[in-house]
Formats: sequence, structure tokens, C-alpha cells
Amino acid sequence: MMVTKIHALEARKLSKSFAGRVVLDEVDFEIAEAESVALTGANGAGKTTLLRCLASSLRPDGGEVRWFGQPASSNPAARRRIGVVAHESFLYPQLTLRENLIFAARMYDVVRPVDRAERLLAQSGLRTDAHCLPSRISQGMRRRLAVVRALVHDPPILLLDEPAAGLDRRGTAWLMDLLLQLRGRGRTLCFATHDDRLVGRLADRAVQIDAGRVRAVADVESRAA
Repeated sequence: MMVTKIHALEARKLSKSFAGRVVLDEVDFEIAEAESVALTGANGAGKTTLLRCLASSLRPDGGEVRWFGQPASSNPAARRRIGVVAHESFLYPQLTLRENLIFAARMYDVVRPVDRAERLLAQSGLRTDAHCLPSRISQGMRRRLAVVRALVHDPPILLLDEPAAGLDRRGTAWLMDLLLQLRGRGRTLCFATHDDRLVGRLADRAVQIDAGRVRAVADVESRAA
């Protein structure tokens, strides 16, 4: 008996224009639950706009986004299904690293938010600098904090825009290990990247975006190296 896969994410005929320029042109694809999908393509192809629409932080001009079969929503209960790592860090500059994570945890009604923040600080190697403001740490450290902030509520879907941007070799290795762990625990991942190594090690499929359209979809043979 064939088992039907649950679609964690669906994009149906997504269209978006800015100042008369078409950025997304009826993009149509889906991501199964527990699948990892890479969005590839040149700068300006529409990857970031697509991710923002998938996250419901940007409203498309046409089409629909669905999370686990339901229309994407800004409703707080629905948004707990999504974690987002964008170009912007979404960190509050007046709060310390620890306070940023605690605040985010409370916003998502995480049980024992302080404990959750401490675990994430340890996991990201930021506990020593937890008392610092974001402006007092490196770009790579801010990127690490942005990643674990997106995970503070343990979302089943994680969307990432160039997740390794600003990370050195050690930071990139940390990120890869973290994302592989999440993939192994059945989280659904969708990430935009120019890094072929990230695609090869992490993705089940690669979706090529070109001029706002899906030009190709290919399975990826993941490699351990």
C-alpha cells in the first residue's frame, strides 16, 4: 500500500512584483515533511523573495503558501511551525545575547525560557559572551545567535537564506553539524545557497530558480564528505 507524503510546505502559483518588475512568476512546488530542499540560482533570481513568501513575512501578489496543508498565517499558533534565518538577524540591539534568546522564547510561549536560552547558548558556543550586546560580538557570532534564535521554539519547518553567510570555517562546520542533526530528527529544511558543498551534504532535492521561475528540480545524492 502506497503511503502519501505530507507536504510540509506548498507554493502554488506564487507571484510577486516590485515597482513593476516581476520577481516571482507563478512559482509552483512542494516540500515533503522531513525533506531538505536547496533553492539555487544566481543573485536576483528570486530566492530571497520566495523564502520570505514561504515564511509569510511577505505577502505574494498572487498564489498561495500552505504549511502542513493549511494556508500560511501570521497567527501566533501557526507561526510556531516556522523558524526563519534571514539576511537580517532580527536581534534586538539593546538586549544581550542571553536576553535576546529569552525574549524570543517567551514570545513563542516556550516552557522554561531561561533554561532553553542557556541550552542554545551552550550549543552555539556563545555562553561566554552571553552578557554582551550584539554590537560587541563578531558577524559570525551574530549569525550563530540568529540561527539558534530561529530554533528557540523547536519549529518543524526551518527556512534559511544563505545560512553560512558570515561564518568562518569553524562556524560553517558547526552549522552543518546542526542542520544535519535537525534533518536526522525529521525537521523540514528549505535553504537558499550558492554553496555546492552545502547542497551536496544537506539537500534531498535542489530547486533551481531563474528569473522568478522554477527552471529545474533535481534529486541530490547526499555525501558524507
